[in-house]
Amino acid sequence: RGGAGAHRFAPGRVTSGPRITMGSTMHATQEQLREAKVDLAYRDFCAHLLIPLNDCRKANYFLPWRCGDERHVYEKCQYKEYMMRIAQQKANSGGH
Repeated sequence: RGGAGAHRFAPGRVTSGPRITMGSTMHATQEQLREAKVDLAYRDFCAHLLIPLNDCRKANYFLPWRCGDERHVYEKCQYKEYMMRIAQQKANSGGH
């Protein structure tokens, strides 16, 4: 592992698979999600990040101290999507 700020998995460093960016568009196709066996409940705008996270988890026998970088990127995406939904909900309700 690298020092502070060094990440094995970072947006823009992925060489294969779906492109990793943030936004409200699907980056993984339904076929990719089906092949990766991503459950329907997790097929959201961050599902493209769940594929490498689950691959890492399987490769490391689900050890909780492994795959931290992948988990952080996935959870950050989930948080940003949540914040976008909250902002949209407030805008739709007139800010109340």
